[in-house]
Amino acid sequence: MNFRSQLARILQQEDLNFLLTNRIPRHALTRFMGWFSRIEQPQVRDLSIGLWRLFADLDLSEAKKTRFASMHDCFIRELKDGARNIDADPAVLTSPCDAIVGACGPIEGMRVVQAKGFPYSLGDLLGDGRTINLLRDGCYATLRIASSMYHRFHAPHDCRVERVTYFAGDTWNVNPIALKRVEKLFCKNERAAILTRLEASGAPLVLVPVAAVLVASIQLDFLETPLHLRYGGPSVIACDAAFRKGAQMGWFQHGSTIIVFAPRGFALCEGVGEGLRIRVGERLMRLL
Repeated sequence: MNFRSQLARILQQEDLNFLLTNRIPRHALTRFMGWFSRIEQPQVRDLSIGLWRLFADLDLSEAKKTRFASMHDCFIRELKDGARNIDADPAVLTSPCDAIVGACGPIEGMRVVQAKGFPYSLGDLLGDGRTINLLRDGCYATLRIASSMYHRFHAPHDCRVERVTYFAGDTWNVNPIALKRVEKLFCKNERAAILTRLEASGAPLVLVPVAAVLVASIQLDFLETPLHLRYGGPSVIACDAAFRKGAQMGWFQHGSTIIVFAPRGFALCEGVGEGLRIRVGERLMRLL
């Protein structure tokens, strides 16, 4: 067994993993990582990316760049043109990101599931009665972006962004181990609820990027100011930004989770379920 396999085996022990990634000064470490990852000194950059490769299966073969100014530059890398195929079926909502599918399925009234035995309500997550009523009895999918994955996210369909609601909060880890231990974790963490309307039908579609430890910064292409721990602007931001299916909408500074909510009339596509690895542009939900 090589060193990486031994290290991965140790870190997969749930108690140790939870301790190392949560029982720490989460906000302070997140701010430190935001500063450290932007250092452009070559030795710091190379050592940082080398350590990252040690802990994760980092594949940069699809990256548009071959050299990076810093670890942060590598985290938010763009892909080569044509690296992702976007499903053109107008009845299909595609995955906005490369991810591992977590809890997903029908929304039971306003109740969804974080992990087995840990439900939460749309009201706790989104806070806005107008928005949650639009999603009652709809469909959802939790998409976890692992640290080594592509970190930009894209429009699941032709849509127009109407509003972004920013929620300041904590920075718990969002890995499966934490999701099984911290009740209503997504409702506690820093996040942004992006309300969009599908161009063809006007149906609502809500994307919720959730920040996490070391990752509390969300950059949206249609907002000048990033949303992060020191954001001091309005919590509700009116927008009018149109996107074609597959167009980039923004990115996480490192990696985290996006939860997709669709209204009644949508269901998961065949084969989509917990544990599936999915990529930008692949089939996620369909119109019944």
